[in-house]
Amino acid sequence: MTDEPFKRLFFALDCPPAQRKAIAQWRAELGLRTGKPVPADNFHLTLLFLGAVPLAQINEVCEAARQVRTPGERLKIALDRLQVWHRAGVLSLAPEQAPPALLRLVYALEQAMLPFGFEETPREFRPHLTLARDYRASEPESVTPPEFFLRAERFALFESHKGRYRVLQDWPLI
Repeated sequence: MTDEPFKRLFFALDCPPAQRKAIAQWRAELGLRTGKPVPADNFHLTLLFLGAVPLAQINEVCEAARQVRTPGERLKIALDRLQVWHRAGVLSLAPEQAPPALLRLVYALEQAMLPFGFEETPREFRPHLTLARDYRASEPESVTPPEFFLRAERFALFESHKGRYRVLQDWPLI
């Protein structure tokens, strides 16, 4: 990559404010003693991480995203499993089973972004909502099992800047 200006971007499903609050309260009840809690305002479910995207390409990325064939329905993703990714140091909520419509959307986004040749090496898609980073313990005991449902009518292109996430543009799933 040259020295041209860029933004760190990713596609994701946003988490509605009321749900952010409920998940943050549930996380607080876990009494975590390790890790850095992700601010509730940053709760989301990543679809595809793009990494450093030159400013000059952002409009093209948005146009390609607009062309993506969407599920034609709202997505409802159960976040019903607490898990630790030890190597990455992440505590997250994840679905026991990813809905097929979610997997199709991610695949369509991956295909739409291929022509751009972003440097990031593709990883296997593992839907999750990150609760804490730098987490170095086993899975915490939960008095109440996680039973959250992320409902999405839109997917969005987010910018990651100084630990905060901001929606640049979004598109309907229906």
